[in-house]
Amino acid sequence: MLKDSVPHKTRGTARKGLFISFEGPDGSGKTTQARLLAERLMDSGLKVVLTREPGGTPVGEEIRKLLLNPDFSEMTVACEALLYGASRAQLISTLIYPALKRGEIVISDRYLDSSLVYQGLAGGEDPAKIIGINFWATGKLLPEITFLLDLEAEQGLARIQKKNSVSGAGPRVNDRIEQRGLDFHRRVQEGFLQLASRDRKRFFVVPAEDKPETIQAKIWDKMQKILKQRNMLPPDPR
Repeated sequence: MLKDSVPHKTRGTARKGLFISFEGPDGSGKTTQARLLAERLMDSGLKVVLTREPGGTPVGEEIRKLLLNPDFSEMTVACEALLYGASRAQLISTLIYPALKRGEIVISDRYLDSSLVYQGLAGGEDPAKIIGINFWATGKLLPEITFLLDLEAEQGLARIQKKNSVSGAGPRVNDRIEQRGLDFHRRVQEGFLQLASRDRKRFFVVPAEDKPETIQAKIWDKMQKILKQRNMLPPDPR
């Protein structure tokens, strides 16, 4: 059970830009939706930085290779948590903070909520320790809005298998996280919903069973409201 949730006060870090994250179980389509939102915002004349976790920097991409390598099945959950925190610290320092200071919109495909869920609520490590590691790594920076794409674990894993089977490059070996059993992925989905229920102000839950364009329409509707509140809507060309 989650005894400690991320406190709201850390979200008020002074900055000019807007920080957005996408979360969800494997196969939920968050990467696609993050890209679609970034493209739509850029088409509206806004400056956008799209990144991902783990990764987003040269250091982070090397850490990503370690974390997702299926050959490293012996990696402990504690090791995972620390590596994710290390990648996140580099991403915050060299990419996210500078972009926010410039007044840009940053969209991250996964952020610290993934660590709370995958290593904490689903992985069995103490969520309070994971929060501590990540608050140190990020300077307590939280997104102003987190789009959570909610999908049943069975559907997400089926999507991954279908994608792998139809890819032109032949069958792809699932990464180390994707290879975990159905029970783990069910705990992941439940964990994300638990976080969302504890922070309704930050999380915007979107059912992910629909077509990508239907999901994107819901996200865009919410995004326009946020941009209006932040006075970030571009001027009407008319």
